[in-house]
Amino acid sequence: MTQFLVLGSLEMRRAGELVPVRGMRQQKLLALLLLSVGRVVPVDVLVDELWETPPSSARTQVHNAVHDLRRILPVGGGSSLITADIGYRLTVPDDALDSHLFTGRIRAARQAERENRLTEAVRLLQSALDLWRGDAFAGIKCSAVLGAAVTLDEQRLTATEDLMALRLRAGECNAVVGELHALIAKYPLREALRGSLMTALCRSGRQADALAVYDEGRRHLVEELGLEPGRRLQTLHAEILADSPAVHGPERPARPPGAGRPPATTPAPVPGCPEAPGPVPPAGPPVPVRTPGRNFMPPGLADFTGRAGDVRRLLDAVGVGGDASPGVVAVDGTAGAGKTSLVVHVGHRLAAAHPDGQYAVELHGFSPLREPVPPEEALGALLQADGVAADALPEGTAARSALWRSRLAGRRCLLVLDDALDTAQIRPLLPGTGGVTVLVTSRRALSALDGAVRMPLDVMTHEDAVALLGRIAGASRAAAEPGEIARVVALCGHLPLAVRIAATRLRDRPAMRAGDLAERLSHPAGRRRCLRTSDRDLAQLLSPSFGRLTAAERRYSRLLSLHPAASFDRGRAGAVTGLGPEEAEEFLDVLLDGNLIRQDAPDRFSFHELLRDCARELPVEQEEGARGQRAATEKASGASAGTRPSAAALVSRPRIAA
Repeated sequence: MTQFLVLGSLEMRRAGELVPVRGMRQQKLLALLLLSVGRVVPVDVLVDELWETPPSSARTQVHNAVHDLRRILPVGGGSSLITADIGYRLTVPDDALDSHLFTGRIRAARQAERENRLTEAVRLLQSALDLWRGDAFAGIKCSAVLGAAVTLDEQRLTATEDLMALRLRAGECNAVVGELHALIAKYPLREALRGSLMTALCRSGRQADALAVYDEGRRHLVEELGLEPGRRLQTLHAEILADSPAVHGPERPARPPGAGRPPATTPAPVPGCPEAPGPVPPAGPPVPVRTPGRNFMPPGLADFTGRAGDVRRLLDAVGVGGDASPGVVAVDGTAGAGKTSLVVHVGHRLAAAHPDGQYAVELHGFSPLREPVPPEEALGALLQADGVAADALPEGTAARSALWRSRLAGRRCLLVLDDALDTAQIRPLLPGTGGVTVLVTSRRALSALDGAVRMPLDVMTHEDAVALLGRIAGASRAAAEPGEIARVVALCGHLPLAVRIAATRLRDRPAMRAGDLAERLSHPAGRRRCLRTSDRDLAQLLSPSFGRLTAAERRYSRLLSLHPAASFDRGRAGAVTGLGPEEAEEFLDVLLDGNLIRQDAPDRFSFHELLRDCARELPVEQEEGARGQRAATEKASGASAGTRPSAAALVSRPRIAA
């Protein structure tokens, strides 16, 4: 069996023996294909990643490099390197790629932990970490690979933190002290590791050493970041000072009442949202006062610009200042439209009106990096954020939903559900009574969410987009070339994320003129290359919107994107895709609900230019090949000339899946 190893230097091994991948370009090519294993990687993407300034022969060189790579790849055994019409797709078995094995073992470990099988969870986490041989993709220098390497390295560190915490729960206090000291020396700002070391030292009878570890960590944070330790670390520090039973674990008997401060409730972080620092409760006997609301809202953008009308609309929809609130406001729009930024910005303004807690959870409905969060997992995170201990969480979505609703009853809270996939994902998370304001963001129109107020979010106005670009790139840059700056934001389609990436490119390249950037943005390959940074790729963020469609809907979207006119009506959509009138209308409704096209008039539709680029690169089956490309072009040309399919052709076409 051939193995592909990326958790360290890139290697390919067959029967345990190293298979040389000669040349840095060959290694980069293999790395890029492994990053998107099972998916087509367009040739344009490979060209952009393999060369800073592509030569005229770049596409030919990519073809030759793929040919050379095929010569050393295994034949059969589930592995293949297939040529598609726009690029190449590498497939390998899941157990042949060490990064897939790593994530699979992590998932299995978390399931074992949920079922309280701690020994099994520890074994699985350790076996996942044993796959690593160094930094991910070590030595491969191209932006897409570097971004993926950062993500994998972070997952490795998180798994290490989880392993240390599990070993503590299993009673390995003395055994982990040395390992934790070494880890903190390498990662001095990781508070989870520091907290585990403090706990291990305290449970080993070394309270003074535990307090010294806290002081050292606080000094690092203050000197390097100007921050105090987070709430969880502060609470742990206070519990060690008070010799609280909570820090000693279940094996230590409880102390008599009044012997020290009662253990503070330690909220767990919500996935995707940073912890908000808060004061440590003073030592002493408990005082019967109302518990302050916990704040898990992520920080807002410091350079949030414009959107005055949208902010007002959202505040009006929530009903600020009135006696009634709709309960749920659903903000939907295309990827990169700024839904999360708007909701978080408004959420901070709503905090005072929701004193009993502000919570946020990222549901990853359309994340290119992970699967959507199941409702049971999201409820577990929310309940732990609200003070429920992990071992007290009930099993099952229904039981967790009931507990969540009971805890919210009678409270004035704010709940942000970010990047929802659909109504089924968020319905169990909704409160059962009034008083809680829920803000939902999604790329889809959540029409089935009964009682919710829908707020579609469009792209920015031209003036706001220009102001945002100037704020990021610099006012002097914007003032020097006002006409070209206006052209840049227009070529970005006034999409906030695209404008941000373009502005960042100008800011980081002082010698680049706005006119040069505008010229590069004027064609699809240039847009793909320029609207990407080391950690943000606009095309990659847009793609999952089409990925949630059926295979037939993706094919029809691609055909429609090839239509040469800027807009189209239902008749032309039917002619291009080969669908009948009812089927074409149903298909357009799917795209409208997914915010993949705009409705400019009752029977006039259009793609956002960046979504059109994305649709044109949707993978098609290999057997379509050039024939499928020619057919799409002919259909587009025929539709422009006003041709319609024959009645006989319409009869045999399948209906679009709902």
